[in-house]
Amino acid sequence: MPDLRKDPIVGRWVIVAKSRAKRPHDFERATHQRSATFCPFCEGNEDKTPHEIVAYRDSGNHANGRGWRVRVVPNKFPALEIEGDLEKRGDGIYDAMRGVGAHEVIIESPQHVVSTSELSEKQLREVYWIYRDRLLDLKRDPRLVYGMIFKNVGAAAGASLEHSHSQLIVTPIVPISVSEEMSGSREFFDYRGRCVYCDMIQQELASESRVVMDTPSFIAICPYASRCPFETWILPKRHTSHYENIQEYEIEQLARMMKQVVGRIEMALDRPSYNYILHTAPFSTGELEHYHWHIEIMPRLTNVAGFEWGTGFYINPVPPEEAADFLRKIGLESARSAKKPTSSGDERKKGTKKSRKSPAIMPSAKES
Repeated sequence: MPDLRKDPIVGRWVIVAKSRAKRPHDFERATHQRSATFCPFCEGNEDKTPHEIVAYRDSGNHANGRGWRVRVVPNKFPALEIEGDLEKRGDGIYDAMRGVGAHEVIIESPQHVVSTSELSEKQLREVYWIYRDRLLDLKRDPRLVYGMIFKNVGAAAGASLEHSHSQLIVTPIVPISVSEEMSGSREFFDYRGRCVYCDMIQQELASESRVVMDTPSFIAICPYASRCPFETWILPKRHTSHYENIQEYEIEQLARMMKQVVGRIEMALDRPSYNYILHTAPFSTGELEHYHWHIEIMPRLTNVAGFEWGTGFYINPVPPEEAADFLRKIGLESARSAKKPTSSGDERKKGTKKSRKSPAIMPSAKES
């Protein structure tokens, strides 16, 4: 029997329909792999991108040349542009303004890697610190209201270049999805006097059924009303509404958790395309009691079709409890494998390889 679940923040309903996992075409993998094509993001090709905005460099190296570790450049084809005034205007019932904003690319490594899991923890710490730096810089511009950081990995997730990179788009308005989160969390706070995300963290820690990882400062969960199979959220345990207020010790733990969580998802699902989005509060607000920044990771395994567009419902064929359990077990297997001494290689000589099946998403051909 399918299960209807309501997201406690925005009120969105999700259908958890486990029986639909028996349809193989719902889970066609769009894996992300390296190609042999020219890459403008690799070290040595700095002249193939717009001039850098900022970079973390080794001492003695000059801008727009070699020697960088993380590099931020304007998007070559920006959705919004930094120059000009907003020039808000109305046309009857319609409102408009100029497309003023910022669109930047964070190139996460000088080497050609394609996923978060391939970056070292040291590299990831610098990536997440430069996120903070860019948000702090751009929030000083009074025209700009909201900074959205996101990452697309694989063509199915919208990536046009495979080299590991994130994007930052800063808008002069608060996006509707962010407004819905802000409103929903405010309603919960007004009714209960507590942050809904803090309550979520405590409830998930108590039940443990949807917890993927738990560290002193962060928790990773498959949310109760997951929109897609293996959707995973990473939340700081310390209540804070703005990512740019993150502390150095939190950056260290976040880097470690993101690397491990994304690695587990890739092991479970044979390196799927995925998106992650950093949800944070608007620039124009102070610290908020009702809102809590977090990161949402969404593997691209199912398609949004007519029913989803028409109703706003999502259909998820993998219960989040099963997804979380599988990701936990992969973590335990990896930890045990790391502790074992290297074997003589008998299995490799025989050409055998153990297969791992994720819950309900690798059906046999007979189930089509």
